[in-house]
Amino acid sequence: MTEPLDVIQDRSFAKATAATTGSYPPENRLSGAQLGAYLDGRAFAVVGSARADGRPHAAMSSYIRRGATFWLPTVAGSVRERNLRGAPWLTMVVSEGDRGAHIAVLIEGPAEVVAPDQVPADVRAAVSGDWVSAWIRLTAERLLSYATEGAL
Repeated sequence: MTEPLDVIQDRSFAKATAATTGSYPPENRLSGAQLGAYLDGRAFAVVGSARADGRPHAAMSSYIRRGATFWLPTVAGSVRERNLRGAPWLTMVVSEGDRGAHIAVLIEGPAEVVAPDQVPADVRAAVSGDWVSAWIRLTAERLLSYATEGAL
């Protein structure tokens, strides 16, 4: 079975500039199976959005992945939620390690705020506590990955 993120990554690199492909050489990209395993084994990402005045906003967020969709629990009225209402696009970075042994996955795509009752039950069940009053659904449209040798 083909991992949907592998297809998105292939498409992203096919459209990438020479600078991007030079920074993310083919031999250092994660395969579809590696992408799925890595992302499913992580719980947090740095998520970037754009404020109404164009300034960037970045914050940590937990996420739950289902295929090429990432579900981010949040609080209604949060900065990220307000930002999405004006610019419905997110950037998400999942990374670990440093210097000689590191992995990075960059994901971008359209995002929208979703009411809790519209979120799949298994996704809602993955977050403990009753603090979640809104969800953000990010649909991966662009994906780049990089792993140093021996990082996986």
